[in-house]
Amino acid sequence: MHVFLFVAESLHRYWQNAYWGTMKVLSEIRLRSGHIVGPVLGACLIVYIAFHAVQGDRGLIAYWQMSKQVAQAENIHFRLSREREAIQNRVSLLNPNTLDRDMLEERARFMLGYSLPDEVVIFRK
Repeated sequence: MHVFLFVAESLHRYWQNAYWGTMKVLSEIRLRSGHIVGPVLGACLIVYIAFHAVQGDRGLIAYWQMSKQVAQAENIHFRLSREREAIQNRVSLLNPNTLDRDMLEERARFMLGYSLPDEVVIFRK
């Protein structure tokens, strides 16, 4: 009987120490997690914002691509405005109020396909 009491008392002390040891560990985890949660959430927020600042719809990569498209559109606009000015100049020469005889002759020959016998015709595409 004495051995049984000793074993029962030993088991009781073991379970009691295990319980309080577990409680100490849990309370220590709870205490330390309170200090860690704030910085971890802050770091996650910074990573989230940084990712979308670079990769988002209005991020840096989209800005660079849009800048390239704007530069290309400006080049096309410049080229087309030069072509428009050249065409507008030729049209103004055909205006009835300020008719240029050379321009009229050139357009008539081109449209009707006429040329003089001593002229050389060079076809361009």
